[in-house]
Amino acid sequence: MTSHAALEAFFATNPDAIACELTSVRGSSPRAEGTFMLVSLDAILGTIGGGALEYMVIDHARRLISEGRAEAAMDVPLGPEIGQCCGGRVKVSLRYADVKLRSELAARIAHDDASACNVYIFGAGHVGRVLAQILSLLPVKLEVIDTRQEELDSLAPGIPNRRVAMPEAVVRAAPMGSAFVILTHDHALDFLIANEALARADSPYVGMVGSRTKRAKFASWYLEQGGDPSALERLVLPIGAQGLGDKRPSVIAALAAAEIMVQIGKREVLIGHVSTPSNEGVASGF
Repeated sequence: MTSHAALEAFFATNPDAIACELTSVRGSSPRAEGTFMLVSLDAILGTIGGGALEYMVIDHARRLISEGRAEAAMDVPLGPEIGQCCGGRVKVSLRYADVKLRSELAARIAHDDASACNVYIFGAGHVGRVLAQILSLLPVKLEVIDTRQEELDSLAPGIPNRRVAMPEAVVRAAPMGSAFVILTHDHALDFLIANEALARADSPYVGMVGSRTKRAKFASWYLEQGGDPSALERLVLPIGAQGLGDKRPSVIAALAAAEIMVQIGKREVLIGHVSTPSNEGVASGF
């Protein structure tokens, strides 16, 4: 997800740029209607799906800049004619990114950022650090929570994080629709966090690192505490299993990231935040 900072940095070094937006999508397409990218003579920010379509649009945009033109439109069949096999058809608007349009783009990015799902990773250990790096590249609002400052200091630069004495309180205060991934160094703390997370029916994902034995122990404790058996069914434990049984932190993190994004996507479709056309991608914006 492109940030406002990335947008400003692009325009700072590329004052002459064309905004290329998919204004109509029929049938199968690599990206959804509303997706846009920025093209200057020397740089690109974002993508409308790659492949032959994107190359055509980039070439067209750069011709506009070279010729001093401000606007154009393209109607492209995504078939054998251009060497692409999606089978759909898209319309693309190309507009010079003047001050007004730049402001509009910034507002759209701000809207996308505001509507992104909050994902809280509890624990900055081996799996947590890798998972944070992966999720930092995805369209979510990420924060890593830990009681240990030395572990937080080991995160990759730029990963939002917070040291707190009572991580379970973060769950109670989290925005509606937040996802929770529990990876702390302490089983008892894991259980407290999971107990709070499962009490929130609005959460699209509650996952905990561990084994089937840990799941059985948590389930027994949770039910003894008066937990809802139906809520327990929502707990993903172990995370990142996918039938592989691979215990390497990087593999667990990669598979867990996929699980998280799938569940977030299902929830967004359910509440109507994302449309699902019959194409290969559903994201809007950059």
